[in-house]
Amino acid sequence: MPGTVPITSTYALNNAILSGLLAIANQGWKKALSNDNHLLHGLNVCQGKVTYKAVADDLGYKYTETNTLLKK
Repeated sequence: MPGTVPITSTYALNNAILSGLLAIANQGWKKALSNDNHLLHGLNVCQGKVTYKAVADDLGYKYTETNTLLKK
């Protein structure tokens, strides 16, 4: 959070992520990610596997497509 506007930036972050958190809470993580591409593309690591290609490449880990984990 930016130190110059901590309260405002906290409210902004909360407003930005609240709908995603509610979707996960109400639908479960697999269904919520399946229904929302924004949530799906925000996933970096799932079940011990790196699901974001740039992160996997930079860190030297094996990349796993998110869709393969959602079907399990």
